[in-house]
Amino acid sequence: MSFLAIDIGNTRLKWALFEHALPGATLLRHGAVFLEHIDNLAEREWAGLPPPSQLLGTNVAGDAVRRRVEEQLECWDLTPRWVVPSLQAAGVRNGYDHPTRLGADRWVALAGARSHVLRRGLQRPALVVMVGTAVTVDALDSDGNFLGGLILPGHGIMLRALEAGTAGLRVPTGEVREFPTNTSDALTSGGNFAITGAIERMHRHLLQRTGLAPLTFMTGGAGWKVAPALDIEHELIDSLIFDGLLALQAEAGAGASATATTRALL
Repeated sequence: MSFLAIDIGNTRLKWALFEHALPGATLLRHGAVFLEHIDNLAEREWAGLPPPSQLLGTNVAGDAVRRRVEEQLECWDLTPRWVVPSLQAAGVRNGYDHPTRLGADRWVALAGARSHVLRRGLQRPALVVMVGTAVTVDALDSDGNFLGGLILPGHGIMLRALEAGTAGLRVPTGEVREFPTNTSDALTSGGNFAITGAIERMHRHLLQRTGLAPLTFMTGGAGWKVAPALDIEHELIDSLIFDGLLALQAEAGAGASATATTRALL
């Protein structure tokens, strides 16, 4: 019962094939492609891949991109399933004002973070950070309640906004410095500290709300750029979205099995 997890972001599609749809399952194969190349997935990335038994994906790139991926999935006799945020799933209760409007990637990352907390046997809040085209910083309390979170531009968007609105700032990316003394370093440091400052502030808010220091999980393609300047204890987990998809699929499978058993007894 192999399981294919798909994460369609704003820039890339990432996929992973697992031995089973269970948290901590063995990873068999994985890959990533830029969205402009997804029309070749069946012929290249997925060619020769053992047909998965189950599939669950998350998509923030829009319906047109989703349909292009579904066309590639026709190489297997497999019905695509895409995550839609709900009121409760995988140990997480959705506290968003309009639960279905929460980004699917944020919902899945929350499920992944909660899975890590539960698998470690802990009763701790968690701060869930995704650093990509955009940055999100979301808070879970010790009981798995999603309290809310931040959305801010990623470093690239910040730089492009400055270039578009300010003359003379089209300079190469610099280094992160405590006291930048050139424009390149000033731009890079400013963007980095804006992101890390938001993370550290939300960490402080969550500590004040719960009375416990939260576990901080960071993921996303640009997480490695931000992590070195973050002054709080944290873990960089590249697989956090896949961990969430595994947790959500495992719960869905358990529910389906329970329903089938009940029907059989009746």
